[in-house]
Amino acid sequence: MSFLQPALLPEHQRLRQQLRQQLKSARRSLTPTQQRIAARGLQHQLQRLIKRSNIKIAAYDANGGEISAHLFLKPKQQVYYPVLQPLHAQGVIFRQPAGNSRWRRNRWGISEPSKGRQQPAWTFDVLLMPLVGFTLSGHRLGMGGGYYDRLLASFRHRPRKPLLIGLAHDCQQLTELPLAAWDQPIEFIATGTRLINANAT
Repeated sequence: MSFLQPALLPEHQRLRQQLRQQLKSARRSLTPTQQRIAARGLQHQLQRLIKRSNIKIAAYDANGGEISAHLFLKPKQQVYYPVLQPLHAQGVIFRQPAGNSRWRRNRWGISEPSKGRQQPAWTFDVLLMPLVGFTLSGHRLGMGGGYYDRLLASFRHRPRKPLLIGLAHDCQQLTELPLAAWDQPIEFIATGTRLINANAT
């Protein structure tokens, strides 16, 4: 269950922040073995949905207990990684790191390529997004910076958009989430055990 409003009330802002803290703690508490099992399961779920190998895909480098898609990513795929840009209109740009390119930690401690070929996000075939929380209706709880919200909103002005897939552990599912008008739902959510079609719920 989710309820939409033009702007979040202070109590709903506090609730979302509490949920972020709880869910981030839950995913960080998963053992290395549980993370490996989840990654293998996620690989299977993504293979059910994405049949082609020669695709252009935006992924991410798992951080802070996030579920990892590294087993799904193959050499034939053109893989790009997010670089958070606070002053950029879309909030996020994507780079394909060269073989010897350096990675760096941004101000949030997230690893990102320092150099590499950039590609407009709307031209990707698939966009894999890390989630902090999710509902079965496709609503997502992010880190709170609004970067992916701005990116998803920008697709409304483009001739096409990628297949949007949010990735999370099962323990990150929410039964309800207060929403603001700028929140953008996604089509699919994949975990280590399930592939959820939000349009079918």
